[in-house]
Amino acid sequence: MNTANLKHDPYNLIITGVGGQGNVLASRMVGDMLSRLGFDITIGETFGASQRGGSVMSHLRISQKGSYSPQIPMGRAHMIVSLEPAETLRVLLAYGNPDVKVITNMRPVRSISVISGEQTYPAPDTIMGWIRDFSDNAWFLDTTQTATRLGNPIFGNVMLVGALASTGELPLDRDTFEAVVRSRMPESKVPVNLEAFDAGGAMIEQ
Repeated sequence: MNTANLKHDPYNLIITGVGGQGNVLASRMVGDMLSRLGFDITIGETFGASQRGGSVMSHLRISQKGSYSPQIPMGRAHMIVSLEPAETLRVLLAYGNPDVKVITNMRPVRSISVISGEQTYPAPDTIMGWIRDFSDNAWFLDTTQTATRLGNPIFGNVMLVGALASTGELPLDRDTFEAVVRSRMPESKVPVNLEAFDAGGAMIEQ
Protein backbone atom coordinates (compact mmCIF):
# COMPACT_ATOMS: atom_id res chain seq x y z
CA MET A 1 0.00 0.00 0.00
CA ASN A 2 1.27 3.46 -0.88
CA THR A 3 2.22 5.59 2.13
CA ALA A 4 1.24 8.87 0.44
CA ASN A 5 -2.00 10.27 1.80
CA LEU A 6 -4.83 11.32 -0.47
CA LYS A 7 -6.44 14.69 0.19
CA HIS A 8 -9.78 12.91 -0.01
CA ASP A 9 -10.59 9.20 0.09
CA PRO A 10 -11.96 8.35 -2.33
CA TYR A 11 -10.48 11.09 -4.48
CA ASN A 12 -12.93 11.78 -7.32
CA LEU A 13 -11.30 12.75 -10.60
CA ILE A 14 -13.08 13.39 -13.89
CA ILE A 15 -11.21 13.56 -17.20
CA THR A 16 -13.36 14.80 -20.05
CA GLY A 17 -13.26 15.95 -23.65
CA VAL A 18 -14.80 15.14 -26.99
CA GLY A 19 -14.33 12.11 -29.19
CA GLY A 20 -10.88 11.91 -30.75
CA GLN A 21 -8.99 14.00 -28.18
CA GLY A 22 -7.59 11.03 -26.28
CA ASN A 23 -9.08 11.57 -22.85
CA VAL A 24 -9.86 7.85 -22.42
CA LEU A 25 -6.17 7.06 -22.93
CA ALA A 26 -5.28 9.81 -20.46
CA SER A 27 -7.62 8.34 -17.85
CA ARG A 28 -6.16 4.87 -18.34
CA MET A 29 -2.64 6.23 -17.99
CA VAL A 30 -3.49 8.07 -14.76
CA GLY A 31 -5.24 5.00 -13.44
CA ASP A 32 -2.27 2.80 -14.33
CA MET A 33 0.13 5.23 -12.64
CA LEU A 34 -1.86 5.27 -9.41
CA SER A 35 -2.37 1.51 -9.47
CA ARG A 36 1.40 1.03 -9.73
CA LEU A 37 1.73 3.26 -6.67
CA GLY A 38 -0.53 0.96 -4.68
CA PHE A 39 -3.91 2.70 -4.83
CA ASP A 40 -7.25 1.08 -5.62
CA ILE A 41 -8.65 2.58 -8.83
CA THR A 42 -12.14 2.31 -10.27
CA ILE A 43 -12.78 3.81 -13.71
CA GLY A 44 -16.18 4.42 -15.26
CA GLU A 45 -16.62 5.89 -18.72
CA THR A 46 -19.49 7.49 -20.61
CA PHE A 47 -19.48 8.02 -24.35
CA GLY A 48 -21.65 10.32 -26.40
CA ALA A 49 -21.44 10.34 -30.18
CA SER A 50 -17.69 9.99 -29.78
CA GLN A 51 -17.00 9.32 -33.44
CA ARG A 52 -18.62 12.66 -34.30
CA GLY A 53 -16.98 14.78 -31.63
CA GLY A 54 -19.48 13.95 -28.89
CA SER A 55 -18.83 14.13 -25.18
CA VAL A 56 -16.53 11.55 -23.58
CA MET A 57 -16.10 11.45 -19.81
CA SER A 58 -14.06 9.20 -17.53
CA HIS A 59 -14.70 8.93 -13.78
CA LEU A 60 -11.73 7.83 -11.66
CA ARG A 61 -12.23 6.99 -8.00
CA ILE A 62 -8.93 6.64 -6.16
CA SER A 63 -8.64 5.13 -2.69
CA GLN A 64 -6.33 3.60 -0.13
CA LYS A 65 -9.25 1.78 1.48
CA GLY A 66 -10.82 -0.27 -1.31
CA SER A 67 -12.95 -0.11 -4.44
CA TYR A 68 -15.86 2.27 -4.93
CA SER A 69 -18.68 2.53 -7.43
CA PRO A 70 -17.32 3.76 -10.79
CA GLN A 71 -19.86 6.58 -10.92
CA ILE A 72 -18.94 9.75 -9.04
CA PRO A 73 -22.02 11.21 -7.30
CA MET A 74 -23.35 14.48 -8.68
CA GLY A 75 -21.62 17.47 -7.15
CA ARG A 76 -18.79 15.40 -5.65
CA ALA A 77 -15.81 15.81 -7.99
CA HIS A 78 -12.53 16.95 -6.44
CA MET A 79 -10.73 17.61 -9.73
CA ILE A 80 -11.93 18.05 -13.31
CA VAL A 81 -9.36 17.75 -16.11
CA SER A 82 -10.75 18.73 -19.49
CA LEU A 83 -9.43 18.84 -23.02
CA GLU A 84 -12.20 21.17 -24.22
CA PRO A 85 -13.58 24.30 -22.48
CA ALA A 86 -17.29 23.83 -23.17
CA GLU A 87 -17.01 20.28 -21.85
CA THR A 88 -15.39 21.71 -18.74
CA LEU A 89 -18.48 23.78 -18.06
CA ARG A 90 -20.88 20.92 -18.76
CA VAL A 91 -19.10 18.62 -16.31
CA LEU A 92 -18.51 21.36 -13.76
CA LEU A 93 -22.20 22.22 -13.56
CA ALA A 94 -23.12 18.59 -12.93
CA TYR A 95 -20.25 17.39 -10.74
CA GLY A 96 -18.68 20.56 -9.35
CA ASN A 97 -18.88 22.11 -5.90
CA PRO A 98 -17.27 25.10 -4.17
CA ASP A 99 -14.06 23.13 -3.47
CA VAL A 100 -13.53 21.53 -6.89
CA LYS A 101 -10.37 22.27 -8.85
CA VAL A 102 -10.21 22.49 -12.64
CA ILE A 103 -7.54 22.12 -15.33
CA THR A 104 -8.76 22.90 -18.82
CA ASN A 105 -7.31 23.16 -22.28
CA MET A 106 -8.78 26.37 -23.67
CA ARG A 107 -8.68 25.45 -27.37
CA PRO A 108 -12.34 24.88 -28.40
CA VAL A 109 -13.69 22.09 -30.56
CA ARG A 110 -16.70 23.65 -32.25
CA SER A 111 -19.70 21.48 -32.97
CA ILE A 112 -21.53 21.35 -36.30
CA SER A 113 -24.30 23.53 -34.87
CA VAL A 114 -21.76 26.23 -33.97
CA ILE A 115 -19.99 25.99 -37.33
CA SER A 116 -23.33 26.27 -39.15
CA GLY A 117 -24.34 29.32 -37.14
CA GLU A 118 -27.25 27.69 -35.31
CA GLN A 119 -25.51 28.20 -31.97
CA THR A 120 -22.75 30.45 -30.69
CA TYR A 121 -19.66 29.40 -28.78
CA PRO A 122 -18.93 31.53 -25.69
CA ALA A 123 -15.90 33.83 -25.75
CA PRO A 124 -12.81 32.56 -23.87
CA ASP A 125 -13.03 35.27 -21.20
CA THR A 126 -16.67 34.36 -20.60
CA ILE A 127 -15.84 30.69 -20.21
CA MET A 128 -12.95 31.42 -17.84
CA GLY A 129 -15.20 33.66 -15.75
CA TRP A 130 -17.84 30.97 -15.41
CA ILE A 131 -15.25 28.34 -14.49
CA ARG A 132 -13.75 30.60 -11.83
CA ASP A 133 -17.22 31.28 -10.42
CA PHE A 134 -17.94 27.57 -10.00
CA SER A 135 -14.58 26.28 -8.76
CA ASP A 136 -12.08 26.76 -5.96
CA ASN A 137 -9.04 26.95 -8.25
CA ALA A 138 -8.62 26.76 -12.02
CA TRP A 139 -5.72 26.49 -14.46
CA PHE A 140 -6.29 27.57 -18.06
CA LEU A 141 -3.84 26.06 -20.57
CA ASP A 142 -3.36 25.95 -24.33
CA THR A 143 -2.02 22.45 -24.70
CA THR A 144 -3.12 22.18 -28.34
CA GLN A 145 -0.52 24.63 -29.63
CA THR A 146 2.38 22.94 -27.85
CA ALA A 147 1.08 19.48 -28.73
CA THR A 148 0.94 20.45 -32.40
CA ARG A 149 4.57 21.59 -32.17
CA LEU A 150 5.42 18.14 -30.83
CA GLY A 151 3.89 16.60 -33.93
CA ASN A 152 0.27 15.82 -33.12
CA PRO A 153 -2.54 17.65 -31.23
CA ILE A 154 -3.35 14.34 -29.50
CA PHE A 155 -0.34 14.92 -27.22
CA GLY A 156 -2.52 17.46 -25.43
CA ASN A 157 -3.92 14.59 -23.39
CA VAL A 158 -0.44 13.65 -22.11
CA MET A 159 0.28 17.30 -21.37
CA LEU A 160 -2.79 17.43 -19.16
CA VAL A 161 -1.56 14.36 -17.28
CA GLY A 162 1.70 16.22 -16.68
CA ALA A 163 -0.24 19.30 -15.59
CA LEU A 164 -2.30 17.24 -13.15
CA ALA A 165 0.89 15.77 -11.69
CA SER A 166 2.34 19.25 -11.14
CA THR A 167 -0.65 20.48 -9.13
CA GLY A 168 0.27 18.09 -6.31
CA GLU A 169 -3.36 17.04 -5.95
CA LEU A 170 -2.44 13.40 -6.50
CA PRO A 171 0.85 11.54 -5.89
CA LEU A 172 1.76 11.30 -9.57
CA ASP A 173 5.41 11.41 -10.64
CA ARG A 174 7.44 11.38 -13.83
CA ASP A 175 9.17 8.06 -13.18
CA THR A 176 5.86 6.25 -12.83
CA PHE A 177 4.55 7.96 -15.95
CA GLU A 178 7.62 6.80 -17.88
CA ALA A 179 7.09 3.24 -16.67
CA VAL A 180 3.48 3.34 -17.88
CA VAL A 181 4.44 4.77 -21.27
CA ARG A 182 7.13 2.11 -21.74
CA SER A 183 4.59 -0.61 -20.95
CA ARG A 184 2.04 0.74 -23.45
CA MET A 185 4.02 2.16 -26.36
CA PRO A 186 6.99 1.37 -28.60
CA GLU A 187 10.36 2.68 -27.44
CA SER A 188 10.35 5.22 -30.27
CA LYS A 189 7.29 6.91 -28.75
CA VAL A 190 8.69 7.30 -25.25
CA PRO A 191 10.77 10.51 -25.68
CA VAL A 192 7.96 12.60 -27.20
CA ASN A 193 5.50 11.46 -24.55
CA LEU A 194 7.95 12.43 -21.80
CA GLU A 195 8.43 15.80 -23.50
CA ALA A 196 4.66 16.31 -23.56
CA PHE A 197 4.35 15.32 -19.88
CA ASP A 198 7.09 17.79 -18.93
CA ALA A 199 5.55 20.57 -21.03
CA GLY A 200 2.21 20.18 -19.27
CA GLY A 201 3.86 20.28 -15.88
CA ALA A 202 5.78 23.42 -16.82
CA MET A 203 2.52 25.18 -17.69
CA ILE A 204 1.30 24.70 -14.11
CA GLU A 205 4.61 25.76 -12.59
CA GLN A 206 4.61 28.95 -14.63
